[in-house]
Amino acid sequence: MTRPTRSTMWLGTASSRCQETTFSAGNRSSSAAADSLRPTSWTTAACSSTPPPVCGSTSFSCSWLLRCSPAVCCSSSSSSFLKLLLLIVSMLFYSFRFLKFTLDQYVEMDYILVYFHCGLRSSNKPSVKWLREAYGEFDRKYKKNLKALYVVHPTNFIRIVWNIFKPLISRKFGKKLKYVNYLDELREHLNYEQLFIPADVLRHDEKLRAAQSDAPPPAARTPPPRPPLPTQQFGVTLHYIRERSGGALIPPVMAQTIDYLKLKGLRTEGIFRRSVQVQIIKDVQKLYNQGKPVDFDVYQNVHVPAVILKSFLRELPEPLLTFRVYNQVQEILGVESSLRVSRCKQVVEGLPEHNFTVLKFLLGFLHTVTQEIIFNKMSASNLACVFGVNLVWPRHGSISLSALTPINIFTEILIEHFPAVFGSEDGREVLRTRPG
Repeated sequence: MTRPTRSTMWLGTASSRCQETTFSAGNRSSSAAADSLRPTSWTTAACSSTPPPVCGSTSFSCSWLLRCSPAVCCSSSSSSFLKLLLLIVSMLFYSFRFLKFTLDQYVEMDYILVYFHCGLRSSNKPSVKWLREAYGEFDRKYKKNLKALYVVHPTNFIRIVWNIFKPLISRKFGKKLKYVNYLDELREHLNYEQLFIPADVLRHDEKLRAAQSDAPPPAARTPPPRPPLPTQQFGVTLHYIRERSGGALIPPVMAQTIDYLKLKGLRTEGIFRRSVQVQIIKDVQKLYNQGKPVDFDVYQNVHVPAVILKSFLRELPEPLLTFRVYNQVQEILGVESSLRVSRCKQVVEGLPEHNFTVLKFLLGFLHTVTQEIIFNKMSASNLACVFGVNLVWPRHGSISLSALTPINIFTEILIEHFPAVFGSEDGREVLRTRPG
């Protein structure tokens, strides 16, 4: 039967640190992550092998592959056929449901989508009609914050499908598509080490390289990074910035973006939830890194400083809350609700003094943003979803989906209960590094 295989080509994995989500096509058995979203009968009646565990603590994986036992596949009775048909229909429904549930964890923030095209054959290739209907299942919220869509190992089939879909897709969305022929090319665009690459994709990449004599040789090792500029602001430590900014406690990027947003962005609906053209962000970052003045009025878009603020936090070598605090944040779910505010206060007071001061300045501003919720629609919970992953992440690997909940809860408490946690009504008293 061709219809079942068409619905089983997708394998998904995701990493949250940089909001990079990856999908690949291929034959893999279902992971435990999807069990809660499919009928129990799938495992007992349709699966012939035990699903593998979720891929480690730093990523998750899911796939929908109908593995029918010989007894079911070979049965000629109409009842068995109807059962199989019901399984197929159910699988289609729950596949989309799981995929949308997964993306819901990311689409409120800027994110990157990586698609590994591997394992597709004539027997499981979907029709154009099926792809068009699948595309229609995802409304604008899944597309507006997508920064880039990388298609790895594209084939003629992919290129033909894209040309067919072009008239149906906006030009703005079309610019986000980028073809990547080999895995090593991904290093030029994103943090490759944070991606979970399925073994089948790695083997497929090796085969493609072996078949193409003119393919670029794989990189032996990552070249050493260039030394930062004396005026560098992005990708360097808080200590580095402070030493080269006249001892200023608050990094210039944070001070300028927050001051601008206080004047012109507090009542902007969806502030911090809108994306900006990547090239604009790169241009602004370059100006800051070169020590040149930045005038946000030139861009006539209040979302530019909002994205710059998030990117500054995201590109710190060590998160503002520090690596040491990550495990303490993950344990917040085990604390009684009535004690969580005091626990959060205890955690942040254990931060290095400079981190505490910068964090207080930032969270005081975010607390102010929530005071204009009638206009900007940004609650403490909404802001936590945006800023949580930019304030703390593990030293190694990326953030798993299960780790997002405690991070968001911890951040929400810091924002909503800012006066209780930091001992002041706002973050302007930056010289007061500890509540007294």
